[in-house]
Amino acid sequence: MRHRIAVVGGGPAGLTFARVLHRHGHPAAVFERDPAPDARPPGGTLDLHEGLGQVALEKAGLLAEFQALSRPEGQAMRILDVDGTVLRDWRPRPDERANPEIDRGQLRDLLLGPLDVQWGRGVTRVVPGTRDGVLVHFADGRQETFDLVIGADGAWSRIRPAVSSVTPHYTGVTSVETSLDDVDTRHPGLARLIGDGSVAAYGVNRSLGAQRNSGGHVKVYAKFRASPDWHAGLDLADVEAVRSSLLGLFDGWAAPVLDLLRHGTAFVHRPLYALPVSHTWAHVPGVTLLGDAAHLMPPLGAGANLAMLEGAELAESIATGPGDLDEAVRAFEEQMWARAGRWAKITTAGLERLVSPDPAEALALFDQVQPS
Repeated sequence: MRHRIAVVGGGPAGLTFARVLHRHGHPAAVFERDPAPDARPPGGTLDLHEGLGQVALEKAGLLAEFQALSRPEGQAMRILDVDGTVLRDWRPRPDERANPEIDRGQLRDLLLGPLDVQWGRGVTRVVPGTRDGVLVHFADGRQETFDLVIGADGAWSRIRPAVSSVTPHYTGVTSVETSLDDVDTRHPGLARLIGDGSVAAYGVNRSLGAQRNSGGHVKVYAKFRASPDWHAGLDLADVEAVRSSLLGLFDGWAAPVLDLLRHGTAFVHRPLYALPVSHTWAHVPGVTLLGDAAHLMPPLGAGANLAMLEGAELAESIATGPGDLDEAVRAFEEQMWARAGRWAKITTAGLERLVSPDPAEALALFDQVQPS
């Protein structure tokens, strides 16, 4: 097998695909629009599930290295009432490995390994069905052709229009993210509140949570139901103005919980978008999608796991299959659509319950997923 394969996007999906293909001795060209691996903050921590992301890492030959880097203690979860009362305080067993946490930056570096990613190579569009294969148009004006182009370029994929006219829709929920650094030294009270993993409090149509990363870094997430233009008149670059607006939204909540916002640094606006639960497309020879490009869903722990497993499965199928590239891709898509559809239903329903008019719904969901 010496197919010309391009992967657009250097996130978990694209890198896992390329790494598994590399393990089988086959190359893939990986194109990433960011100019370097550390060009922007990599984001928070991920919990990789035993039956999803960890399977992908095993296929890539990286499971042992992941286990050495991951934080099983990060699975801990504490639920608070808005008055600060502890409602649930779940802590994993010492041998619990179902969903250990790893920082996104650490996972990226683990997957990169020997891969030769072409940084600063943004793709504007692809044209399937040309005489020489799939034509890839790059932002720098260059063009190249490939036998297969894999769109692993996220929510606003430039590859998706080649197979589907569907675009993401706003879920009605917005997330605003901030961070705390050196939390154990600078904010010991908050460090105790957060514990080894995550803490969350749920109110009417809003939630406030924090998740521990490695090195004393904490990500804080304020989520609330609002119209897309909720910030009209608010300068999102004005840290104190955003802080004041958020504190107003959570007025009346316990002071220790609100300290998560009071001590936050910069604020990042992240409205939550999703693709339709049953998003599929008519198969297009030479082009397919992975991860958020294929099935963007609410961020409740499934997206990166699915993306990685999809990348690993497709790479393995191409590398070890009978040799018909198009048939391998077609079979993969059918399998991906069925599994992603199930998870999209779960995460869509989960978001409805976690940011709900009835905060008891969030607690009930926690008890279903993680019984006390």
